Amino acid sequence: MRSLPLPLALTARLSPVVVLAAMGWALTSGPFAATTTADHKSTPDSGTPSGSSAPSTAPAAKAYSTSPAPCGSVTAATLKSLVPGAKTAGKEIPSTDTKVRRTCSWNALKGYDYRWLDVSYEITESDEAAKKSYTETITEKSGGGVVPGLGDAAYSIVNLTTEDKQQTREGTVVVRAGNALVTITYNGSDFENKKAPSTDVINKGAIKAAKEAVTALEGAKAR
Repeated sequence: MRSLPLPLALTARLSPVVVLAAMGWALTSGPFAATTTADHKSTPDSGTPSGSSAPSTAPAAKAYSTSPAPCGSVTAATLKSLVPGAKTAGKEIPSTDTKVRRTCSWNALKGYDYRWLDVSYEITESDEAAKKSYTETITEKSGGGVVPGLGDAAYSIVNLTTEDKQQTREGTVVVRAGNALVTITYNGSDFENKKAPSTDVINKGAIKAAKEAVTALEGAKAR
């Protein structure tokens, strides 16, 4: 295989690491296209509490008080499938407070195929705070759809960008579980034909990683 200089799209994709190091957060930015899987319907979590009882003065119990280790949140088999050629240990992004906000990244260029995966955890002060953040996030990233049976609420979206004729397709899954938020970012490009993986491949890969990340979160709670 002939060696190639890193395309501009890959160079641009690496730049968010600087921002993540400062913020400890893994959501990448960019215009989200309205590319949605057919079986998804957008239904944001309203976050409206039921019942009319008077609010309690006692602080609400938090399901999660600390973030699990993100680099151990996805199985080695899944990582090999989603990010071929990446070291399964991953690389944790520095955070100002690892109890509440942690992110791990995996990326690799194998042949001409490039893949990137981020897993992020954020522990908020309450379920209500998590609901508010979740709702704001999915409102900003409108055009996706609900992922049923994942956490208390989950939402996924896939977008396609093109730079210098090189396509990159990125999927984001946001999950709310109690007072915790789990965010998955998964993208890919083919630098030989300049095409991107299909929406189905990226969406299913992001959801698979999200399910394992939520399982890891629940396991950390049980210990």
